[in-house]
Amino acid sequence: MQIMFSVEPYSVPLVCGISPFFPVFLKYLKGHTESKSLNSLYHPVRCNRVKDYYDNTIRSFSSPFENSMVHPSGLENREELSREGCNDLLCELCGWGDADNAMSLLTRMEAVGFRPNVTAYICLITALGNVGRTLEADAILQDMIRLGFKPRLNVYNVLLRCFLRKGLLRVAGKVLEEIDDLGIGRNQETYEILLDYCVHSGRLEDTWTILGEMRREGFQLNSFVYSKVIRLYRDNGMWKKAMGIVRQIKEMGISLDKKIYNSIIDTFGKYGDLGEALEVFEKMQEEGIKPDITTWNLLIKWHCNSGYLDHALELFAKMQEQGLYPDPKIFSMLISRLGEQGKWDIIKKNFENMKCRGHQKSGAIYAVLVDIYGQYGRFQDAEECVNALKAEGIQLSASIFCVLANAYAQQGLCEQTVKVLQLMEAEGIEPNLIMLNVLINAFGISGRHLEALSVYNCIKESGISPDVVTYGTLMKAFIRAKKFDQVCCNLYLWC
Repeated sequence: MQIMFSVEPYSVPLVCGISPFFPVFLKYLKGHTESKSLNSLYHPVRCNRVKDYYDNTIRSFSSPFENSMVHPSGLENREELSREGCNDLLCELCGWGDADNAMSLLTRMEAVGFRPNVTAYICLITALGNVGRTLEADAILQDMIRLGFKPRLNVYNVLLRCFLRKGLLRVAGKVLEEIDDLGIGRNQETYEILLDYCVHSGRLEDTWTILGEMRREGFQLNSFVYSKVIRLYRDNGMWKKAMGIVRQIKEMGISLDKKIYNSIIDTFGKYGDLGEALEVFEKMQEEGIKPDITTWNLLIKWHCNSGYLDHALELFAKMQEQGLYPDPKIFSMLISRLGEQGKWDIIKKNFENMKCRGHQKSGAIYAVLVDIYGQYGRFQDAEECVNALKAEGIQLSASIFCVLANAYAQQGLCEQTVKVLQLMEAEGIEPNLIMLNVLINAFGISGRHLEALSVYNCIKESGISPDVVTYGTLMKAFIRAKKFDQVCCNLYLWC
């Protein structure tokens, strides 16, 4: 049975380096509201960049016996690489998360007639899926099936998680249909992926449907599932029911683990009961469970949101004493709140303390964020900012690009926010819904509601399903522009 998530089949070399969908503002001018999609989600475009890449790759690897391979570790391997050797190296690259070099090696292998084995194919699909490169992962899967290989369920789970993460519900549904049609059967991981998406999207009824199906199929409701249920109740304003779930877990004799404790702390924090959150935090440690970065981030976040910056800074310092390095998002929140109060001396002091603790390489991202929020001017250009991070050896990821874009957006620097998004695509990283929501917010803060609306239209045209944040951010953009009547008129059309 041929799996066709795309409208037409395409080969792996064709898609090397392509981002499958990316709303591009063809003429980005102040006040300009027209936008187009460079290419639709399931129609690959034969662009010159890919052709040049493909031609250069083949020329650089005409034969495995004529050219030496340079191992990513920096050591040259002058031995002739066999098919098995190439497969091993491909798996190793994927294990390191180096999808770019893995795809380059695959192209070279195909140029000399080598084909990956089933293990290499699975590793490559997993590596591409983990970094959100859905088009290439899909192409590899089709190529794999065309050659007669039978993907295992874990491959479909990787694709399912990747598609849902991007809000591509239609394609995710096709993945589930193929799982059922092939008779593979869904496992615990499949249900947990679906549950995670439904909870994040606030889909209460869908969540209960999945839980009911899990019980019917005999799957155990573990701490991961219970933590998601607690979060779902919390997000829907039913925090008392969330606490009831905790009591139910205790009565069943299930010990509370880190995930459940984090969910409880998050629930108390969201509803402003920080005293209870700190008590749970202390109890967690008394029972021998060490708080992780998520625990600390939750406590710092809710203290910041409640205006208790002194307590947030104390928690921030204690977290570093435990040997944990702060999340860029949390650091951004702290410096943003302190910046609003003009306390840049405290920001500088905390940043210097961070540098004294080491982590010089990773600290580059925080230096950039301090500069952007502080409006010091050194990194007001997004390209200079990204180049500075590269010079420090920072591995750029979708998360880092989103943090940078949000920093510019909070300052109302729309052009630089768009530039970050363009640089993200140039690095071969597909813009996700989070990034596009940030762009809507940037235009909204600047009072440019029509541009914000054009980004929303691009999201819809690209096949991505907007989430609650998308609609809320778009409504705020219209409200800031004092277009109150249009909010009411368009709300039904948007949703």
